[in-house]
Amino acid sequence: SPQVQPFLPQWLAQPKLVQKRIKDNLVPIRDVPGIHPRLLKKLQMNGIESLFPVQAEVIPAILQSASNGYLIGQGGYRPKDICVSAPTGSGKTLSFVIPIVQVLLDRVVCQVRALVVLPTKELAQQVSKVFNIYTDGTGLKVVLITGQKSFAKEQEMLVQKKVTGYCSLADIIVATPGRLTDHISQTPGFSLTHLRFLIVDEADRMIDDMHQNCLNQIVKAAFQVENASGSNMLFQRTKPGPITAASSCYPQIPLQKLLFSATLTQDPEKLQQLDLFQPRLFTSVYSEKKTLGDGTETEQDTNKKYTLPEGLSQCYVPCDLNSKPLLLLHFMLTMKFTRVLCFTNSREASHRLFLLVQAFGGVTVAEFSSRLPPHERQRTMKEFEQGKIQLLISTDATARGIDIKGVNYVINYDAPQFIRTYIHRVGRTARAGKIGVAFSLVLRIQERRFLRMLKDAGIQDIKKHPVKGNSLKPLVQQYEEALCKLEKTVK
Repeated sequence: SPQVQPFLPQWLAQPKLVQKRIKDNLVPIRDVPGIHPRLLKKLQMNGIESLFPVQAEVIPAILQSASNGYLIGQGGYRPKDICVSAPTGSGKTLSFVIPIVQVLLDRVVCQVRALVVLPTKELAQQVSKVFNIYTDGTGLKVVLITGQKSFAKEQEMLVQKKVTGYCSLADIIVATPGRLTDHISQTPGFSLTHLRFLIVDEADRMIDDMHQNCLNQIVKAAFQVENASGSNMLFQRTKPGPITAASSCYPQIPLQKLLFSATLTQDPEKLQQLDLFQPRLFTSVYSEKKTLGDGTETEQDTNKKYTLPEGLSQCYVPCDLNSKPLLLLHFMLTMKFTRVLCFTNSREASHRLFLLVQAFGGVTVAEFSSRLPPHERQRTMKEFEQGKIQLLISTDATARGIDIKGVNYVINYDAPQFIRTYIHRVGRTARAGKIGVAFSLVLRIQERRFLRMLKDAGIQDIKKHPVKGNSLKPLVQQYEEALCKLEKTVK
């Protein structure tokens, strides 16, 4: 009888292919989108001028999946898990070290947010060395847990007991399975409830029966609801699944799995055990016979040209993640913008930004989202129209199509991902023949795509409006105080 072909899920059957020949396909570090200048400098100091194909593909993919900060996924969705299958020596370590350090650069409170699990002590040591190089001078703390020190000593490296409870001494943990599971079960105050990245390196060895249990324990610990005394109830986590009204009431810190291996198993059943979420596979393990198309897709929507209000001026501000809140405060306080409607990509982001601006002070601010009952939204809108509220922070869903009177400025705090969203948002101002201005805060990693999206829609007249770092300086100290205040109230 003919061999039955195992059915491969689509992500395994149609992976993103990565060039095998490293030497012919080096990518200058400057050409890899979105890497923080600080890390570019570090790479150069370490003699790295160009990246291997795997790194050039995977680094932007991980950064992209955290482009709204590490607390929520893009557009409020859970980021996709990532699997990377590439030969040894193709630069897998750097391809997770760089983006993870970058994503965590703006964290405020030290919590375990990245955990790398490796099968052997030597590998763990090697990886923690690389992390140490790139976290040096950032304030991020890397802790190596492999059982080479006594258990008590490791406990001291992981948590500190204070009057207020336990606090974490590690942002990034590099560990071997045995020792890690011991700490999960025996170290008081050791918590993985803030874990954002779980990296399994040499994944095929780790999936093997002996360590599968370890991975299950990590995930279980990550989704444990902490006792009320310990931590904030604000950041609850639910198991992956469809987004429901209940699951989206709370900001979810997503847990994203990144699997790396030289020989990532093609066995779907084994991978099934890992319970991956909409995984993407990057692989350079393919037979040369395949002819690779260039993989470009054309947007169906391109020839529909959109018309925008006559009185609308459009600007965009290139920025990085850390400066977004400061830019908003700069517009409100320094530039004295009034009647501003500000859009984020999710209710969680809206709520968090609202709390932040409120904690900063000096701006009358309200949020406008499906979190609020209709009568409160009505009241908020009325106060905004009367000029009592200067800044209204909203989500697309809530503001879509509504006529808010007297919006002078629309600020896209999060750049919209689709042209229709952009058109809807900026169309909240310059209504009925009045004038209005739309500002979009665009991360450098998004800039090309954003401009391309507008250009394809026939929108030509958007101006670049850089804001000098110096004009944000005066806000920094008060902003950091506001953040601390916020962390306390969130707790």
